[in-house]
Amino acid sequence: MTPLFRSLSVIGPGLIGSSVLRRARETGAIAETLIAADSNPAVLERVRELGIADITTSDPAVAAQADCVMICVPVGAVEQVARQLLPFMKPGSILTDVASVRGQLGPTLAAILPENVAYVPGHPMAGTEHSGPDAGFSTLFEDRWALLVPPEGADPKAVTTIERLWTLCGARTKILSDEKHDRICAMVSHLPHLLAFTICDTADNLSDEIRAAVLDYAASGFRDFTRIAASDPVMWRDIFLANKEALLGTLDKFVADTQAMADAIRTGDEAAITSKIERGRAIRRTLIENRQA
Repeated sequence: MTPLFRSLSVIGPGLIGSSVLRRARETGAIAETLIAADSNPAVLERVRELGIADITTSDPAVAAQADCVMICVPVGAVEQVARQLLPFMKPGSILTDVASVRGQLGPTLAAILPENVAYVPGHPMAGTEHSGPDAGFSTLFEDRWALLVPPEGADPKAVTTIERLWTLCGARTKILSDEKHDRICAMVSHLPHLLAFTICDTADNLSDEIRAAVLDYAASGFRDFTRIAASDPVMWRDIFLANKEALLGTLDKFVADTQAMADAIRTGDEAAITSKIERGRAIRRTLIENRQA
């Protein structure tokens, strides 16, 4: 099989980036030459030890060697990193990223593209609470969704190519607008993380005696719900701020629904309580049917 690209450069080989590199190394279908770039020498050294890239560097000029440059840095740094890389990108190459908040990122970067360089951002709906090069694994994207959010006027051929990239990673693809993407992610990703961080903060603010008991005797519900609270604080701070309008709107709806459940419990409304639980179970069953659980 001829690889999709002669060379692929991953900027920021953390959980997502190193998983792409692992998949590419394992299958040989994505790129002949794999490049990992990062500003942290320790990250690059670990990538070399793992053997998941052919070239490791901190020089943004490495973008000149790549047919596709994938930016896998925290959302707050995507634009800055793109501005460093774009002057070096060659005609015919494609810039993509994996930012979990779009906002105005698409139009902003599309407006500064060099001639004959395409921009097709995407967002793989996959991850764990871990980070760094060691956190990645080649099957991370298997049967997950990769949401593509190409800006207006994006090159259709480049869009098809990036769709193919994620398909080769094992993902299913869907094209969305920036606004719809951010509203969906506010519900399925950003709000759950906000709640997980908050419930851990609530536990931490209990009296010393109760706090210690909670941590000692945490049942599966608490453990499962708070797993994602181990995620990177700076990354999630940036996501919350970048998507604050959609996130706060979703949070307001959640607060209203939580208050309705509290009222039902307070008044002993068994029918309302049961109805809400049944609806929750139905959502969970749908996730399982859709192979997203």
